[in-house]
Amino acid sequence: MKKLLFCMFGFWAACAVSTARGDDGPFLDYAIEDSTPVDITAAPVSMNMDAGGASVATFDIAGIMLGMPFDDVQTLFFKGHGLYAPREKNAIIYTIHPDWKYNLDYECRQQNIFAPAELENCIRSLARHRGLLYASEVHLVRANTGETITVYFTSNATDNLVWRVVYNNDVDEVEGSAEKFENQRQKKILAFWQSVLDKYGAPNSGSDKWITTTNAYDPMMTAYYGALDLVDAGRNASDQAKNVSDARENFKAKPYAF
Repeated sequence: MKKLLFCMFGFWAACAVSTARGDDGPFLDYAIEDSTPVDITAAPVSMNMDAGGASVATFDIAGIMLGMPFDDVQTLFFKGHGLYAPREKNAIIYTIHPDWKYNLDYECRQQNIFAPAELENCIRSLARHRGLLYASEVHLVRANTGETITVYFTSNATDNLVWRVVYNNDVDEVEGSAEKFENQRQKKILAFWQSVLDKYGAPNSGSDKWITTTNAYDPMMTAYYGALDLVDAGRNASDQAKNVSDARENFKAKPYAF
């Protein structure tokens, strides 16, 4: 096996993180991130000789599946007693799609709101009341093993469903440069890889991918040293396209008359 770079698809690039305050209601104590969309690219995929499509849509990571509603994930890990728990701070990230935020910014400015803090409060208030502020990420940890899971969700426009699950552990970390540490690392990697094969079967694309079809926008999973990336790029692309289209149709321009 060769070491693989952990970069398949573009995803939301977070910036300007702040904690919700005031009348944020159910969003209190969770982070709200203003994100900018990044183009989604999908590398071509092909099936191994004599291999068939894998049922990636039914794969799960710690019980989380593609297409699972946010409410179900929240119930499973925030109200249940699973192996994973929400991380200590900002376990849920809420987001406003950039195109909708531009719409709301325009509306608030038409009300003569220009001060940055007041403008931000106006935008968030409108977004909450219109269902445009949505849970975009959930961060989970397993304290005794150091494992982490990040779950990504589509917007409310497409029912706030899981489109990506990223799992990480420490099997690829090296404690030192001595031979014993490298030996231990290799054994950890082999044990992890064997567990992956036991759960999901042999990859049907290359030596590290499980693909539904040769269309890279269909559900796919990739294994790395100490990581799994379960993704439905098509679901995310459709969600982004719907938000852009809906935001354009609902832009509240001035009532021009001519």
